[in-house]
Amino acid sequence: MRSDRVVDGLALGRTSVRGDDASASIAGLCHRLKRNDVNVLMVSGAILSLYNIVDIDELSRKTRLPVICLTYKETSGIEDSIRRHFPEGAEAKLEAYRKLGGRKKLRLKSGHLVFARTAGLEQAEAKSVLDLFTLQGSIPEPIRVAQLLARAAAPRRSSRRD
Repeated sequence: MRSDRVVDGLALGRTSVRGDDASASIAGLCHRLKRNDVNVLMVSGAILSLYNIVDIDELSRKTRLPVICLTYKETSGIEDSIRRHFPEGAEAKLEAYRKLGGRKKLRLKSGHLVFARTAGLEQAEAKSVLDLFTLQGSIPEPIRVAQLLARAAAPRRSSRRD
């Protein structure tokens, strides 16, 4: 999405449920767009597809772009849940989760609070980007559009497997 909020390209990808390919999958989406005018990546949540953890530093390195990873609620973390769901291989998942570091609270100009992790840019820069792209509420337009696209594509993907 351009800074004037015009959608200027779309791509779909997949991540493995309980896997470790979220960062590579997102980087692949970015590369498949074949755009040299992308200035920042926004990701809604650092944990996708049942504990597939996005390594935002790796994602930033692979794409050579700053990354803003958002969540919308304050939580105490998921370490206990990881241990419960991965009794045999919890340590690698826990290490990936801990590597994410803490989230910073950001109050957007919309008045809503979000929780951000960033790579390749400072919190103040992230807030400026989020304020530019958040028209109402707490979800920036690129993420809102991506969520709409994912929901629309989901029935098609599941019907192909039948």
